[in-house]
Amino acid sequence: MPPVDPAAYTHWTSLGLSPVALSIGFFQLRWYSLAYIAGILLGWGYMLKLIAQPGAPVARRHVDDFVFWATLAVILGGRLGYILFYNFAAYLQHPLDMLKVWEGGMSFHGATLAVALAIVFFCRKNGLSILRFADYIAVVAPIGLFFGRIANFVNGELWGKVTDVPWAIVFPGDAGPYPRHPSELYEAALEGAVLFVLLSLMFWRSKTARYLPGLLTGTFLTGYGAFRFFVEFFREPDQQFAGTFFSTTLHMGQLLDLPMLIFGLYLLFTAKARRVRIEPIAGTASVA
Repeated sequence: MPPVDPAAYTHWTSLGLSPVALSIGFFQLRWYSLAYIAGILLGWGYMLKLIAQPGAPVARRHVDDFVFWATLAVILGGRLGYILFYNFAAYLQHPLDMLKVWEGGMSFHGATLAVALAIVFFCRKNGLSILRFADYIAVVAPIGLFFGRIANFVNGELWGKVTDVPWAIVFPGDAGPYPRHPSELYEAALEGAVLFVLLSLMFWRSKTARYLPGLLTGTFLTGYGAFRFFVEFFREPDQQFAGTFFSTTLHMGQLLDLPMLIFGLYLLFTAKARRVRIEPIAGTASVA
């Protein structure tokens, strides 16, 4: 542990941050909730811009309908994923705590699995291409990731390991009086901003990316998995795993990243074989 001089580092509380954005009587609007709202609304708007381009695999009515599906999948999948993957025993002892979403405790891996299932069911119901629709979803997904990680930082949670880097932050509560990596901001930058720019460049600048089903989805899964796996080395493991394999060797997040990385790489390497051709007159896609 590096020498600690709390006065030499930025304190989270000195930034004027609070988990509550607005409080009126008993009503509290939290930044965590606003992050989900912003991610969904901005993602929805950006998705409409994407499908306005030639060769889109869906119509606006599909996007509008899927917003509801995606919202439920993110909330239910994220919460169930956290309960099952991270703290199942504790929630069994206090089952009502499962409903306290406003206190945090969401798993991106659980949300991803739930959204993937929603995409499959939605596309089969509407006769759409699963991978092509997933590709468009993948391009907008980093928007939600960015706001989610910023909300984690505003909540003063999921902080990093003790460090002496100049930009370290002293977080309140269980983090103790130690300067720590602001790992939430690392993830916001990599999983959110960098991945968003990469996928957007592929969509807008490449003439073929959107016509290789699975390429954009594979890029998202591989990119997220790699970035998350990397940042976990700077992130404090969850307290409930202290002293176990998931804190001393491999974090739970890193273990859950491995299937994403493997499936993402598979989609990347097989995308060219799924290339589609857009008919210039009818505007429909067919296998080349």
